[in-house]
Amino acid sequence: MEMVGGEGMMNTDLKLPAGKTMTIEDVKQLLERYQMALKKTGEQLGWAYEQAAFPYTVRIHESVLYLQGDGRLYKGMAISVRTAGEETFIDIALPPGATHGDKGKANEFSKWLAKTLGGELHLFSGRTMVFGSA
Repeated sequence: MEMVGGEGMMNTDLKLPAGKTMTIEDVKQLLERYQMALKKTGEQLGWAYEQAAFPYTVRIHESVLYLQGDGRLYKGMAISVRTAGEETFIDIALPPGATHGDKGKANEFSKWLAKTLGGELHLFSGRTMVFGSA
């Protein structure tokens, strides 16, 4: 599933607050924290909410997190970290053929990241949301 920077890609990115840096391993740990929060929500609701809310298998390859979807409703996405000068960005890319479900899940996770880390979130729609530092 080669997705990073390909043609026909849909991308969203989070520009971190000045002076804040991240590695792909940091993002992986945040993703695990996100999954744990979904699991706890499911326990409170009494059903397997985590699987419905996060229908992906995660693997890391060459400094990119690949989230492989269940194949039917979800295809997947790729998450990477890049720097440009003094600025750090977390990029989320959807492959050509991504589903509406993938886009929704990418939006949910990117908003959670932005609330957690602060920064400027550039959504797929072209809109920008600004979050204060946590």
